[in-house]
Amino acid sequence: MPVNLTATDPAQLLPVAGVRLGVTQAGVRKAGRDDLTVLLLDEGASVGGVFTQNRFCAAPVQVCREHLTGGAPIRAIVVNTGNANAGTGEDGLQRARATCAALAGLLHIEPRQVLPLSTGVIMEPLPVERIEAGLPAAIAAAGADQWGRAASAIMTTDTVPKAFSTKLRIGGAEVSVTGISKGAGMIRPNMATMLGFVATDACIAPALLTPLARELAEGSFNRVTVDGDTSTNDSFLLIATQRAGHAPITSLASAEGQALKAALLDVARRLAQAIVRDGEGATKFITVRVEGGRDTAECRQVAYAIAHSPLVKTAFFASDPNLGRILAAVGYAGILDLDQTRIDLHLDDVHVATGGGRHPAYREEDGQRVMKQAEITVRVGLGRGAASDTVWTCDLSHDYVSINADYRS
Repeated sequence: MPVNLTATDPAQLLPVAGVRLGVTQAGVRKAGRDDLTVLLLDEGASVGGVFTQNRFCAAPVQVCREHLTGGAPIRAIVVNTGNANAGTGEDGLQRARATCAALAGLLHIEPRQVLPLSTGVIMEPLPVERIEAGLPAAIAAAGADQWGRAASAIMTTDTVPKAFSTKLRIGGAEVSVTGISKGAGMIRPNMATMLGFVATDACIAPALLTPLARELAEGSFNRVTVDGDTSTNDSFLLIATQRAGHAPITSLASAEGQALKAALLDVARRLAQAIVRDGEGATKFITVRVEGGRDTAECRQVAYAIAHSPLVKTAFFASDPNLGRILAAVGYAGILDLDQTRIDLHLDDVHVATGGGRHPAYREEDGQRVMKQAEITVRVGLGRGAASDTVWTCDLSHDYVSINADYRS
């Protein structure tokens, strides 16, 4: 079961003017489930994206990068689940491009105006003929109120669809923000998440979209890990339809730019944390905050060492206060001049270690009390400076092994 996460009521998800979503069953891998989604963008929309840093990236990622840098305005996005189209070589690229061409033909646009995204099993040919056959139904079903169904359709091992909305006012106009994402395993995005989309009707200079997408990813999806694995297909797209009616935002440093960025980050961060809460087999949601670093980079380096550690994660699953494992992870994080005598460790309100050793007042039953909670904060002080950073992770349970052992079955 996910950790303190329930699906958002689809009726509470805000339509974004200029975006319509359509979902259908194409039988990409299994019959009888929604597995093909299209996002149709009105003329004038702008799109920015960031993608996996895995060098063995999927064919759709390669095509998305080409199309986003090709100069033509993006008018449609096509997403399939069940097949990642990764590890498929030149044939995979041809199939991804054929998908774009098929959707473009139906919409009377150019193939380079379509972005393809895929998620699912790696190293299997994409059944492009099934996708092509399903596209007319997906287009016919398209509507502005289909965010909830789309959030379900892009799921793989997720147990809960992930979708959130917020709104704000800019220049007297009401601005909507809605986002969806999927991901539960193979999660250490290193840029974004498995798949994520955030759309707004805000009016913002198109050149700002990709830098803004990077900033949002850095503050959200680049702060989560389930198992430390970076996917071949990670893709995060930011869409601005320019339909809200306020004066265009030309600088993210302006008051309007900061307000919009805060709203977008709120949605992106909730989506990212939902991925961790729905981590495969997760029973605990863990915030790891590292303080007192010389810069945020080394704080995040230490935080991820803790968050990735199988020994730390299994201890949290068992509610076993074997907290030397956290200190060990701090020590091997790679800070060569780290002074262990300045390290502090807290679990929520419990002061576990100080001066590099056990705190005199620490009692194991206090540590176990915290570790039995569904939500836990690990706080580490490095004693080296004023910088801090935070990542979010989950525990590692028996179910994680079972889910991934049976994934292709």
